[in-house]
Amino acid sequence: MPASPVDLTNTKILITGPTGQVALPVVEHYAKIADVYTLARFRKAEDRARIESLGAKVLQGDLADESSLNIVPEDIDYVLNFAVVKSGDFKYDLAANAEGVGNLMTRCRAAKAFLHFSSTAVYEYCGQEPRAENAPLGDNHRVMFPTYSISKIAAETVCRFVARQRKIPTTIARLSVPYGDNGGWMYFHMLMMQQGIPIDLHPDKPNYYNPLHSDDYIEKIPYLLGAAATEATTVNFGGSQKVSIEEWCAYITELTGFEPSFKDNAKAFGSLCIDLEKMHELIGETKVDWRDGIRRQLDNLAPELLR
Repeated sequence: MPASPVDLTNTKILITGPTGQVALPVVEHYAKIADVYTLARFRKAEDRARIESLGAKVLQGDLADESSLNIVPEDIDYVLNFAVVKSGDFKYDLAANAEGVGNLMTRCRAAKAFLHFSSTAVYEYCGQEPRAENAPLGDNHRVMFPTYSISKIAAETVCRFVARQRKIPTTIARLSVPYGDNGGWMYFHMLMMQQGIPIDLHPDKPNYYNPLHSDDYIEKIPYLLGAAATEATTVNFGGSQKVSIEEWCAYITELTGFEPSFKDNAKAFGSLCIDLEKMHELIGETKVDWRDGIRRQLDNLAPELLR
């Protein structure tokens, strides 16, 4: 059954991880229509200044430190949890990512809905088979980010537990490959192509994903909040188009003339496309064509490199 979008106009929203590439466009968009609070460690003065320049309020805290969250207003209407720590230290990363979700939800237990952004990195690798929400979980990203997949799985578990115990309507959205005008995986591939650096590919090709443009995830956030339930709603969240690394690198070649150098690596992430049946039923299809999204990205970040 399709979710009814919530109206976020003039509401009080808390956004964690606001300085990251994924969350920053969300802060910029919703600060124009709502009372947005942002929570992060804010160790750099320029990060604080940038967020404040968008019209959002800055709260300095650490999800791993429950006492530091007392700064968060208790009357937050909606929480968008983008925060993620990838230090490589299991003790701290599990405290920040998993226990941190529990700390945050407990502080914001009066919220109308809690939206936790997880990752498709929770799925066990199984070739090119699209992963549905009930697919086996595994330590997918161990090679590059030792704590990442395990932390994400642990965070989802804590999130479901607290949602049920505290009766907090919750959605867990497993992000595929988020990107936008401000960056993403494709931009890094373009830089590697420009510099002649080999791009690792899993030998079981093509390497498929579901890139999700910031325009689309911003537009879908009210629907994901509308789908929230105390028995947390878990849903894949990616672009409706399945695209391979090989395809988007070929398109970058069309745009820039840079040729990719691919290197087979059995330890590379491998194909991680997702089954979108539940997502389409709940929140509908995405709109941004991946080619348009990549062209916009390069036009914004490196216009001088376009043909």
